[in-house]
Amino acid sequence: MTISVDAQQKIDAYLKILRKRLRGLSDQDASDIVKEIHSHILDKAAVGKEDTPGSVSSALAALGSPEELASQYVTDDLLARAQVSGSPWLVLQSLFRWASLSIVGLAALMFSVFGYFVAGSFALCALLKPIHPQTAGLWLLPDPEDAYSFSLRLGFSSPPPHGRELLGWWIVPLGLVFAMGLVLFTFHLGLWSIRKFWHPLRGLTLTEAHDE
Repeated sequence: MTISVDAQQKIDAYLKILRKRLRGLSDQDASDIVKEIHSHILDKAAVGKEDTPGSVSSALAALGSPEELASQYVTDDLLARAQVSGSPWLVLQSLFRWASLSIVGLAALMFSVFGYFVAGSFALCALLKPIHPQTAGLWLLPDPEDAYSFSLRLGFSSPPPHGRELLGWWIVPLGLVFAMGLVLFTFHLGLWSIRKFWHPLRGLTLTEAHDE
């Protein structure tokens, strides 16, 4: 039996939007995904015989919006490329996309942004030390409760009263080494998060993928 005209129009409209939103993927990958989703819709709608009212609509609703589904596939592709690229920027870019789809992705992104921010701060402090030798560095600051706190200062303000610089000129080599080490650690933590918690749509049935 054939699919009703109305059901076919719904499928075509869904797949058209999906294909349009798969920008960034290769033509072959995009075509394969559209074919996969088309087959999935037909299977779920049980249209091997005469189409039942609402069966196609139910199958499409179970998939979610075509925009959301396409975003997941594009994120899959970006995360897969990030794992083999060795590029901290690509990993961070992929985490930004993952964060929009998952709480785990958001947590991984926050840790990565924090790690890169701290690394950048130490590197900048080390580079500014020759320009602001009296004020740039890692300072130990007293507080009113007889405790101490640390402050990484870039040298754009006067020295803190009663503060003590801890590393002196050692902040230059130590700051740069620490920054490089933290960048590597943050990069590998991002990769570990992807490999541990990311579940791609491809390789799973769509029902399993959405359940996760």
